[in-house]
Amino acid sequence: MAGRRDPAVAASDQWLDDEGVREPRGSVHAWRMGTNQTLCGIPLHKAGLRRFPHVLWLDARWLADTTDQRLVLCHRCAAATGERTDRRSWTRWRPRP
Repeated sequence: MAGRRDPAVAASDQWLDDEGVREPRGSVHAWRMGTNQTLCGIPLHKAGLRRFPHVLWLDARWLADTTDQRLVLCHRCAAATGERTDRRSWTRWRPRP
């Protein structure tokens, strides 16, 4: 992978906040700058996704929890970033001898 920077966001729609800054809305995916696809493999242009290089994936997770705008975060992108916490980690209780 090209760099370990935090991924930015690509989304299907946008809205303007109180300061006039574009923010993502709708279906939200993680995207690394310099590539033409999301982390889950969706091509940006063919899917009609808009790029938001100023919004990091972590910020989109915060926006989904704090704003009234509808943001649907891609579960495959969340898994690709290692951010999924809705499942418990797997551990072996009785390993074979």
